[in-house]
Amino acid sequence: MSIEGTPETPFALSAEDLSRLEAIREAVLDPSPRRIGRLDQWGLADEYETYAEIAEYRELSIAMADGTMIDAALSIPRNLAPGQTCPAVVMPAPLIGIGRKAYLGMFPRWALGGYAVLAYSQRGLAESGGEIHVAGPQDVADGTEIINALVQIDGVDPDRIGFFGSSYGAGTSLLVAAQDPRVKAVAGTSAWGDLFASLYENGTRHLKAFEALVQLFGEDRCSKEFRGVIEKIRNNVVDDEVREFAAVRSPRTHLDAYNDANTPILLTTAWHETIFSVPAVVDLFSNLTSPKSLLVQIGDHGNGELPGLFGLVSKPTEMAYRWMDHHLGGNAGDGAAPQFGIRSEYMHNLLSELRHEDWESYALPRRRFHLAAAAAGHSEARLAEGQPQSGWARSVRATGRDTEVVVAPKLVQTGLAERLGRPHVYGTAEVDRELAAIWTTAPLEQPMRVQGDVQLRVTVKPRATDATIVAYLLDCDPATGQARIITHAPYTLTNEQAGQATTVSFPLQPAHYALAKGRVLQLVIGTHDQFFADANSTPTSIEFTSPRGAESYLDIPLGTLD
Repeated sequence: MSIEGTPETPFALSAEDLSRLEAIREAVLDPSPRRIGRLDQWGLADEYETYAEIAEYRELSIAMADGTMIDAALSIPRNLAPGQTCPAVVMPAPLIGIGRKAYLGMFPRWALGGYAVLAYSQRGLAESGGEIHVAGPQDVADGTEIINALVQIDGVDPDRIGFFGSSYGAGTSLLVAAQDPRVKAVAGTSAWGDLFASLYENGTRHLKAFEALVQLFGEDRCSKEFRGVIEKIRNNVVDDEVREFAAVRSPRTHLDAYNDANTPILLTTAWHETIFSVPAVVDLFSNLTSPKSLLVQIGDHGNGELPGLFGLVSKPTEMAYRWMDHHLGGNAGDGAAPQFGIRSEYMHNLLSELRHEDWESYALPRRRFHLAAAAAGHSEARLAEGQPQSGWARSVRATGRDTEVVVAPKLVQTGLAERLGRPHVYGTAEVDRELAAIWTTAPLEQPMRVQGDVQLRVTVKPRATDATIVAYLLDCDPATGQARIITHAPYTLTNEQAGQATTVSFPLQPAHYALAKGRVLQLVIGTHDQFFADANSTPTSIEFTSPRGAESYLDIPLGTLD
């Protein structure tokens, strides 16, 4: 199982993965010895032979009210006794060219657990007809019609229906659940909580991720409404239409519906997620009063659940099986009860797992590090605890060029390498100090951990009216200058006049990171990152200052490593 994407198509599956999925599809459609035997090369023959004995698989098209045909696959348990019913799981597809086929690896586990399964590609995706509406009201209406078709099937219990989805499928699952009370449980991996927050962070467009998603959708298949929004986002037009488009597609908007229905919701995300806003997922989780669980893992979008979608073991899919078993009465999981609250891994230990009841008990108290001038005889500026530091100024040039430090050299793939134990290494000694300002702590006297929300306050004085800055918090080896990223955030400000000093305060992405003794924390503030749209008029300069009464600081949730 691997991803072999390019910078332009970071979500592409490898040829080997596609070949295996097609072999599985052929085997479940025709479970003959020849077809099943072909799966031996991947060690899957026994699993799918058992699956063919206990469940019937077929592919079908389901007509929507407007005549649009939705491509789907259905799995029904064999030999249900007269009057016997089973729970059912509906799986809207992730945003991938093969659509609902991405879930084929999960069918045996659901079937062994006694579930009926209906996987489908949302309209406009893969082999489904119609136009892409991006989990809009039309897609939600389609989800209701899918349920209508499902409950007509003999043996399906209409009172035990759950939705599972990854990425785009997670958003659709959550939004259908907000509108249809027949959905009794949801598991959404690599989910989003607020679509607007995922497009704009601190006034800055996530343009690279947005364009990658648009390319996956295919603009020629998008609805007229969506194409209009695409152009507005590209042209930095943020009006009521864009905000409303995002709001109706944001689970956070429908929070009251989940809480009123007491809908059990499982969410997963990643610390270095580059597609959807992690703070928005945390916010959604924190404001749910229904049964809830949140998993945050090492890596980027889709990395954590990908093995599970292929039928292997992953935390997100194992949690989903337990979640549905607990709330729908099946037996797809390992028999253990689901974990409520927060489960988290920390950088860079895949075997780590911490559990907390809520975000308040999870996040460590923040320690304040003041942005200070360089100490006498030293060239680097300091991050120092103690008294606020005022009276200094640092100026950087905005040229439209990246420095050595960026959010991620490659969407999704950098996070996957991180998850596989190969985090990207940044050479902070190589950063051009004319293009970025750097502040560094003293070496840590003992192992520490960053756990929770990071907050930056700094006064920014751009020479132009508009300015974009990007802040990064790094874990650095002071002996080599080599560093790894902990967290980051952009900020775009619009002043009424050039040269106006503005004190800004904004959150960086939450983090969970272990630091070794002797390492230093580095705050890097640059003016350009390929990941974000840039409001700077280049070439220009931006000055960072710390005026008395509004001194600059970085609040870090820092504690000892137990």
